[in-house]
Amino acid sequence: MCGVAGFLAAPNSAAPETLARLAANMADRLESRGPDDAGCWVSAPAGIALGHRRLAVIDLSAAGSQPMQSASGRSVLAYNGEIYNTDELRQRLEGQGRRFRGTSDTEVLVEACEAWGVQRAVEQAIGMFAFAFWDDASRRLTLVRDRLGIKPMYWGRSGGVLFFGSQPKAFAAHPKWRPAVDLDALTLFLRHCYVPAPYSIYRGIEKLPPGCLVEIEAGAEPRRRRYWDLRAVALAGLKRRGAIGERDAAMALDELLRDAVRRRMVADVPLGAFLSGGIDSSTVLALMQVQAERPVRSFCIGFEDETLNEAPHARAVAAHLGTDHAEMVVSTERALAVLPQLAERYDEPFADSSQVPTLLLSELARRDVTVALSGDGGDELFAGYMHYRSARLFRGWPPAARSGAAGALQLLSPAAWDALAKTVPAPLRPARAGARAHRLAELLRCADDDDAYRRAVSKWQAPEQLVRGGREPAGVAADRSIRREIPVFLDRMQFYDTTTYLPDDILAKVDRASMAFGLEVRVPLLDHRVVEFAWQLPAAMRIRRGQSKWLLRQVLAQYVPPALTERPKAGFEVPLGEWLRSELRDWAAPLLAEDRLRQGGYIAPAPVRRAWSALCAGEAGSEHPEGQVWSVLMFEAWRETWGIGSA
Repeated sequence: MCGVAGFLAAPNSAAPETLARLAANMADRLESRGPDDAGCWVSAPAGIALGHRRLAVIDLSAAGSQPMQSASGRSVLAYNGEIYNTDELRQRLEGQGRRFRGTSDTEVLVEACEAWGVQRAVEQAIGMFAFAFWDDASRRLTLVRDRLGIKPMYWGRSGGVLFFGSQPKAFAAHPKWRPAVDLDALTLFLRHCYVPAPYSIYRGIEKLPPGCLVEIEAGAEPRRRRYWDLRAVALAGLKRRGAIGERDAAMALDELLRDAVRRRMVADVPLGAFLSGGIDSSTVLALMQVQAERPVRSFCIGFEDETLNEAPHARAVAAHLGTDHAEMVVSTERALAVLPQLAERYDEPFADSSQVPTLLLSELARRDVTVALSGDGGDELFAGYMHYRSARLFRGWPPAARSGAAGALQLLSPAAWDALAKTVPAPLRPARAGARAHRLAELLRCADDDDAYRRAVSKWQAPEQLVRGGREPAGVAADRSIRREIPVFLDRMQFYDTTTYLPDDILAKVDRASMAFGLEVRVPLLDHRVVEFAWQLPAAMRIRRGQSKWLLRQVLAQYVPPALTERPKAGFEVPLGEWLRSELRDWAAPLLAEDRLRQGGYIAPAPVRRAWSALCAGEAGSEHPEGQVWSVLMFEAWRETWGIGSA
């Protein structure tokens, strides 16, 4: 994996040496993404500068260095990612007369883009990627992001310069960078705890959405195009529902996943896998092990708090599969030591607290491997989240029945629900039972399903009331046409999550955490062929008798006994509320002080102070005050780290 950074300024606005120095400085801000090599390419007449930091994974020689020019010299590529069908593409290009100097996928990609055009090249690529492609003849810059948004690409204008790159921290190395907070994006962050594409926290800077490219030429408006559309994939899948039986579907999914995993096991460096002991990561590891010649390296972290500790489950799966397993039990002190790194690592405000264990897991794995496979994407594709099952449980209930159920759930306090949950055997015990029961009650009272979904995924329900001068842009869940085209609520929730939460939270979290240590993480469940297949599955192959990921479990059962993986979904949680009330209180209180918030001018103090008081008092319920407080803390810590002044 790598880091890309560059800019496009006015033609002949600076000497080649100046452009090269600026591009190199920008790329060096991304050194952790690519610790093995650095390079830059510039054209002063065009005003273009490309910088690159390399993590060498395929073809470790200088033949894989970047930015890479095509054999003709006409095109230049700065690329972050991996193409998994490189051999097939190379053979086709060789049949058309192209010749190659090395064996890297970078060389295949630059030649494919030149020979076939960028859009046709990426349409035929299996992989994860974000890259900048420069056509020197037409002086056209094309920026591209992979179909599911596994790899990031930021771009936009500041100080009269067009910037682009893997992370906006690179832009800060350029003297023309003029950072300013986008107040509308801040409202989105406070609702979701991440900034969804195409927005970024910086005014004038966008995230390129998944499956999109943008063409930029001097004197013309940027041309945005979508080359792969999940909405079209979903609609095509809905039309094919029921065309395949259960047995054939299980066999087809097993074959698809085997191929997706096999392709992602190709590397010229040590390779392993993340393992939580859950369905997704266990499936990926099992399919790695059956195709490997030696024990696969697997990695897991655990916590001293047994209610959050999944390490024993992962250990049991690893023992059954015969992997070379490593785990680390993380103390509270070790986890808290990560906090000062968060704002710098994540570039934008990011408030999914599972970022802490994800950083620790990446650090553990990088001690032994350079590439790790993960199980991300399984929840979105095969309906693994709790809100999918909750929606089906109460489907079709009349308003009076929903209201009655909500009232019954709220008869017990969150603390009483938590106490009741402790009577359930540990393997079956739901985490945070009280908060979840009260949140479910709130969802049952919502006017319609989409309103319930919006509430379920929101930390602050009215972020415009917090952000001074901010207006919240409408999200994908507000698009009425999606309700018409995808009428079944379960399908619609999976579509919403796959287009927003997956790329902007889950994948962003893993990208920043892994790249902080120069670790490449590959996600076979998000092979676009698997995604397209999953959308053909009827609801009964996703959720059956309250059990999620039904078809994926049938595949896993061929390799791992169900008894080793059957348990309530825990997630990658940390005791955030407890930390904020105790060890983190002295750190948090100054950042949340009323005077500081008022002087900052971004966030209204009163709602924040109410949430902070509720959290300190140990109150719990549907509003999740710890999540609300954490989002404000992460914004204020980000502002402090990056020197962002008052509004």
